[in-house]
Amino acid sequence: MVDREKIRIDSERLEEVNAILLDESNPLVNSLLAVIDKYGGVDEINRKASETRELDYLLSLLEEKKSPYVKDLEWLQEVRDEDAFISVADYRRKILGAKADSIDFDDAFAVTLEISACQYFPWVIEEAKAAIDNRDLMPGRFIRVRRMKEQEEDNDVIAFAAAMQITGSSYVETLDTKGTLPGPNGMPSNIHLGGPDTITGYFGGVGQPNRFALDWADEYLHFYTSYGVKQVLNINPGTVLIGYMMHKLGIDMEFKISVFMGNDNPYSALWTLMTAKLFSRPDGTSPLIGFNLSNSVDNETIELSAYIREEFGFEDVVRIEHHITETAKSIVRQPYDRLDELLELSDHVKNISAKHEGGAPEVEATREHPSDILDYFMPKEDIMSQGLMPMMTQNYLDKHAALNRTAEALTKKGLTFIAAPRLHKT
Repeated sequence: MVDREKIRIDSERLEEVNAILLDESNPLVNSLLAVIDKYGGVDEINRKASETRELDYLLSLLEEKKSPYVKDLEWLQEVRDEDAFISVADYRRKILGAKADSIDFDDAFAVTLEISACQYFPWVIEEAKAAIDNRDLMPGRFIRVRRMKEQEEDNDVIAFAAAMQITGSSYVETLDTKGTLPGPNGMPSNIHLGGPDTITGYFGGVGQPNRFALDWADEYLHFYTSYGVKQVLNINPGTVLIGYMMHKLGIDMEFKISVFMGNDNPYSALWTLMTAKLFSRPDGTSPLIGFNLSNSVDNETIELSAYIREEFGFEDVVRIEHHITETAKSIVRQPYDRLDELLELSDHVKNISAKHEGGAPEVEATREHPSDILDYFMPKEDIMSQGLMPMMTQNYLDKHAALNRTAEALTKKGLTFIAAPRLHKT
């Protein structure tokens, strides 16, 4: 018999790790502390983020800039306050008829309805109009992958943050310091990367090479303190560790681990969650708020990851995020449709989200311009000059339809979901 005790981590080893982290001459920790000090320290950073996240503040910024988005946001508030969106109870009656009133829906296993990527604020408005007209559900969670610098220039980042305050949905931004864009000095972050067309040659190494891990922290703190952006995408082991450290130091940040990080087996989940546990705060919280496993995982891997999560006390902290649909081009073999597998999980795995990154495969096949992951890397200027915006808007609405297909399937099975909480009353 193998002696299981031999894999025990000795307390003296943990003390050695602490000694390294607390060593005042440690250049890695010192560099991170310098970035934090640049923004005024932990308390000042959290104060600014709390202030700039307020809806009134965000609207005032847009008004100062004479943004046309102000009217859209005012409309979104009005229709919300008028209860224009279908309630959860009425949605269930829409799907099940009178039978819905006799079913005891268990919210303990509610699936978060997630959509990606909502690149442009106007798409939220188009989606809201469609949801009102069709008595659909709006997502409880939005993922964004648009260039931060670009959307800061056209105020999209502000408008989107304001919209999320109105809907009550959570959302995630993707920072520019991610290896596929030039850094602050204009030079490529990865000298061997020529753009999306060469990305496949650098799986696992495309993230934040060299000093870009610290640049990621710097960029995060800029958007956190400027517009209250709290959750961002994380694709690299180094920046995941920096996120753990920043949170442990007191910054109330959150992040989700991207599918591109490639956690595709339960042992990689154990590694990730074990580190989260080691750096968790005394109250048990972690900045790891979303954990997007690889597209290649099966239900057993999700269940084992959920087991690890529960054992570490993270079941209510870390959401396991899984793609139900994917873009039609440039990322997975099609048809890719994991809805049936989600239905098998949803009655016993808590705190998971159903992420819709593409339309239903049969719908995508009919489109002149099917959804494409490489569209995420395209500058807005190129999209407009090529006349692609209407087709990409349709791609997004196809994702919305796929999300509602999932909500319908969950409801028919007596399962529950989390939609935009301030739009869809219970």
